Amino acid sequence: MKKLLAIGGIIVVIFVLIVVLNNQSNKKKLADNPYGTNDLDQSTIDILSDKNYQSIALPDEVDKQIESGEPTTVYFFSPDCPHCREMTPRLMPLADKYDAHIYQYNMKEFGDQAESRYGIESWPTLVHYKDGKEQGRMSGAHPDEDIKAFFDEFESN
Repeated sequence: MKKLLAIGGIIVVIFVLIVVLNNQSNKKKLADNPYGTNDLDQSTIDILSDKNYQSIALPDEVDKQIESGEPTTVYFFSPDCPHCREMTPRLMPLADKYDAHIYQYNMKEFGDQAESRYGIESWPTLVHYKDGKEQGRMSGAHPDEDIKAFFDEFESN
């Protein structure tokens, strides 16, 4: 019985240690995050230092950019979406090659707003706006050729 209690105690200590270390790690990741809050989903926290997610835009910023009438491309994604995790590491380097700025809109954190404002029902979704109106949309994970065709059509305007 004492052996069982000792083993149980060790397991509890290990579990507490894991929780403490995870919280410490999250605090470091959350410092100076682009969301302006520390109340983020764990999947969002996990991508904060990922080089492919460094163009995060908040809903107000996206709204202002679209309303300005300037050509604007927004990538609606969720950090826990398997299709997004597959497409983002291909999309962002291609955007760099085309010198295209992509506003990354996190559906996990702001999805309700995007559904009503922009009609986003699935992700990943790449949308190009010009003169405040949607000009083109690509939903789902696409091969590189489709992404290049999207940039060829909309980023050269």
